[in-house]
Amino acid sequence: MDKTFLIITSIADDRNSVLRTFAEETHKNNIGYIVIGDTKSPVDFNLEGCDFYSVKRQQSLQYSLAKTLPLKHYARKNLGYLIAISNGAQKIIETDDDNFPLEDFWINRSKSVPAYLLENEGWVNVYKFFTKANIWPRGFPLEKIKNTLPELTTRNLVDCPIQQGLADENPDVDAIFRLTCSLPLTFDKFPNIALGKKTFCPFNSQNTTWFKEAFPLLYLPSFCSFRMTDIWRSFVAQRIAWTCGWPVLFHQSTVRQERNDHDLMKDFQDEIEGYTKNLEIGRCLNDLDLKLGKEHIPENMSTCYKELVRLGFVGEKELDLLHNWLDDIKS
Repeated sequence: MDKTFLIITSIADDRNSVLRTFAEETHKNNIGYIVIGDTKSPVDFNLEGCDFYSVKRQQSLQYSLAKTLPLKHYARKNLGYLIAISNGAQKIIETDDDNFPLEDFWINRSKSVPAYLLENEGWVNVYKFFTKANIWPRGFPLEKIKNTLPELTTRNLVDCPIQQGLADENPDVDAIFRLTCSLPLTFDKFPNIALGKKTFCPFNSQNTTWFKEAFPLLYLPSFCSFRMTDIWRSFVAQRIAWTCGWPVLFHQSTVRQERNDHDLMKDFQDEIEGYTKNLEIGRCLNDLDLKLGKEHIPENMSTCYKELVRLGFVGEKELDLLHNWLDDIKS
């Protein structure tokens, strides 16, 4: 593969079967493997083939963001992205410590892929292209669950520097789905779907590939609900991708999830911000006057997050972290 890094954030110990599987497979495939720990990570974590960053090691990094990121937060994954970028990454793959790779996970990923391209369609529940089951992705506005799918026409090659893979068995759904519907579920092997301008669907950080030109958009916000950090990132990333002429790709499952233990009612409580605000956030981002061209990504990110702060969706302290992130990316 081109210089590729796999990034995971985890507080598991080095016996975790997913972490061990990725250590073996990244070595075989010549992929860098970075695990970002947190305060609950074991002090004696030691896994051959894995470059583990304890909190102490993270705080010794020379990035502005390393000094300001909150502890005990998933957004510490941002440091893993910066480490990979500093080491010359051309592609970054991210996942979590409960997602086992399927065989297709290790196929060389191309930015240019055949896909059905959808534009000007508003909210599209991409999961429904891959299954007949009644299902929707975490972060999809509840008001839009019953939307009918747009018609697909012809497939063409499209350049997609952000690519979301699905997850079998225990896909990324919200607490309402988990409390009311049945799993496991295996998605169908359907062709790629690319979402272009004026078209939204949340994507997560559980099985996602980013190509170099999209690296600034990796930024995970800290001052919002834990269950919304990657979802709201995806809304910002999609909105700015439109200004660059980039569709966001959704492709068939390349991982299967054996989900870590969760308190579903706590998840539900943490997701309330999303249930009540996702639709409005999409509307507000859609209405922003952003500059065209990838050279304006940093400025457009600032514009988006300032609006989210102004409207009270994200805490004001987020802007300092974003400023540090953009400085670190630039340097």
